[in-house]
Amino acid sequence: MEEVINSTIDPACLQEPPLAIDIIKQLDLFGFCQYSILTFLSCVTLLLYLEQCVYIYKKVPYPKKTTIIWINGAAPVIATMSCFGMWIPRAVMFTDMTSNCYFAVVVYKILVLMIQEFGGTNDFLERFSGKTFKVSTGPCCCCCPCLPRVPMSRRLLFWLKLGALQYAILKTVLSILSIILWTNGNFDLADLEITGTAIWINPFIGVLTITSLWPVAIIFMNTNSFLRSIKMIPKYAMYQLVLVLSQLQTSIINILALDGTIACAPPFSSQARGSMLSQQMMIMEMFIITLVTRCFYRRTYDPLPSEACDNDKNAQVAMQTALVEHDV
Repeated sequence: MEEVINSTIDPACLQEPPLAIDIIKQLDLFGFCQYSILTFLSCVTLLLYLEQCVYIYKKVPYPKKTTIIWINGAAPVIATMSCFGMWIPRAVMFTDMTSNCYFAVVVYKILVLMIQEFGGTNDFLERFSGKTFKVSTGPCCCCCPCLPRVPMSRRLLFWLKLGALQYAILKTVLSILSIILWTNGNFDLADLEITGTAIWINPFIGVLTITSLWPVAIIFMNTNSFLRSIKMIPKYAMYQLVLVLSQLQTSIINILALDGTIACAPPFSSQARGSMLSQQMMIMEMFIITLVTRCFYRRTYDPLPSEACDNDKNAQVAMQTALVEHDV
């Protein structure tokens, strides 16, 4: 029975991903146009980013400009790596891990940017020290509204920074380890056996991801009302969108490919075809995100007012309200 089943499966569906030259040879007119357009979009995305870097370098003061350049590079780096992965399917593991390692740094940089918008660590602590922060936020504790509010302190801020930074460090270390094991034949995403290394490394990376997103969410949820003037909410939304598309979408497509839901199409196996579809979608999505993100960061903003200015402004508003009520 097994021989009958195996005889009906195209041998190409059981092979490794094709070489780049094999893809070029089998491209028809539609495929050639598709690959050309996607390559053009990834090149435009990279060029827009480089031009944006020049603008930010000239217009934004240090150290904020370094942080913004890192954050703006998320979509272009992912689009560029996806383009390489589309043309060279056997390099997908390297391109995906490069994109994921870069985005792991971006997660930390988003937290740093929100602190820098208040003038840096010292100014941030001067404004919020002693004030209680809500910690029942996603993705860890959004279902625990009963958690007590925690007063902000230098120690708490250190742990929040460390919680975001650990992902950037450990993700890179585990990616290098995965590549080393892969070259030795010990790491395979399709190997779901309990003895496989992928079944242990990938869930651990998932835990690290959730742990790093929580401190960023805590800072954002407690400070976003002060950052509306610099469009921090849509900036944070773009960062979340890149996260969902680069992590969740890719994971769903890989699961569907492993399950066989995505059909084999020689010379691509199910897993290679799923990876190819993921790379092509990422190029288009990151191109659009780059255009939108460009609108939010390509401008300069006045420094945020100090806490004393906020209090004076609130006092003036309260006085004007009282005078109006007295006149009435």
